[in-house]
Amino acid sequence: MEKRGMWSSRLTFILAAIGSAVGLGNAWRFPGLAAKHGGGTFLVVYLLAMLLMGIPLLMMEIAIARKFRRGAIESMRGIGKKWEPVGWAATSNAFVIVCYYAVVFAWVILMFINSWQFANMTGDNEAASGLFLQLTQTTGAIEGTNIPGIVLVCLLISWGLIFYCIRNGASSVGKVVKFTVFAPVVLLLIMAVKGCTMPGAMEGIKMLFVPDISAFSDPSLWVDAIGQVFYSLSIMMAIMFAYGSYVGNDADIAADAMIIAFSDMAVSVLSGIVMFSTMGGTGMLGEITASGISTAFFVYPTAIVNLTGNGVVNAIFGAIFYLMLITLAIDSAFSIVEGISAAIADKFHLKPKTVTIAVCAICGIISLVFITEAGLAWLDIVDNWTNQINLILIGVLECIAIGWTFSLRKVLGEVNKNAKRFKMPYWWFASSINLSRRCCSLVCSSGT
Repeated sequence: MEKRGMWSSRLTFILAAIGSAVGLGNAWRFPGLAAKHGGGTFLVVYLLAMLLMGIPLLMMEIAIARKFRRGAIESMRGIGKKWEPVGWAATSNAFVIVCYYAVVFAWVILMFINSWQFANMTGDNEAASGLFLQLTQTTGAIEGTNIPGIVLVCLLISWGLIFYCIRNGASSVGKVVKFTVFAPVVLLLIMAVKGCTMPGAMEGIKMLFVPDISAFSDPSLWVDAIGQVFYSLSIMMAIMFAYGSYVGNDADIAADAMIIAFSDMAVSVLSGIVMFSTMGGTGMLGEITASGISTAFFVYPTAIVNLTGNGVVNAIFGAIFYLMLITLAIDSAFSIVEGISAAIADKFHLKPKTVTIAVCAICGIISLVFITEAGLAWLDIVDNWTNQINLILIGVLECIAIGWTFSLRKVLGEVNKNAKRFKMPYWWFASSINLSRRCCSLVCSSGT
């Protein structure tokens, strides 16, 4: 290991980046937004946004971070001193996100622990959909300060797991991702097989893949698709700057970024198949909502108790579902903290482990707000802002910084530095950066 932590191998970096990119956003946010915009319509726009914006911007962040060997703040400062605030914006956004993401992680742990209760709820939709509210005691409104003891314990577990995974930076992350990247894929495949074998499942699959041409004119479709791409790839939130700063000089960024992006897309589509086939099979296709929280904690439990007439089997699939969410959540959670820690440690020349402890402690205290009775309402408000407007605005600023004050050819040269089988073409990279800047500016103005 060099003085600055480095990935032990190319595979470790790819797995870590995939683990960060593939998270709860794939499992429930993607299917929810697809349902909101007519299934196939959203899928088409999402894939276009991934190709035209997501992949080039992912390459850009990794390449800049490797060049300067620093996190988001110092990497943006390396482009130009006036662009340092953009790095701070990305880091601050990540700071806010992880405060409530850890709470969602805790809720998933809570539901996994209590999945045995589904065994006694066969066909009881009201009990299944109310289980989460019963356990968390949430009011759904901005009122109430009580914190349930069991939820507090789960939150402590979530923060403990997050810190454990990143306690030694790239070294400890590399060991964890070898399990947490593959486990959710296996669990998703099990659930997809179950879902697709249910009567009525094909109605859900058809909805997911067949677009509604008339829906393409909806501006919110493009806002949601671009925001989902940024959120899903973990760009615009300091993470890929941190991970890119640990990449070796011999890394093939162009090829690695393509692998990361297409893996992320594949898991999103697989998650969509699981959700749409299961909902179609249980006659609840119209119940999928754009809110991932609602889908995972209110809607899907209802589907679980209607999977079969055997309560034990339903409980097992409920446990598999929430275990899958745990394995997805943990990678994304600790990668967000790593992005924050790397940025701050580099900026103020502090020991990374000390910063990681401080970040976990401060964010842990703030996250208590989201496990109160009013926590769900606060989470919905904050999540809507950070994962829509903020991410897209930061995307605009990063593209302006690269396109107007730095050299696109320098960045592309870093991307293609060790390219062998695939080289990112200049026309694709340059047009994508300019298109991203223009489109993000438009959706920002329409979104606000």
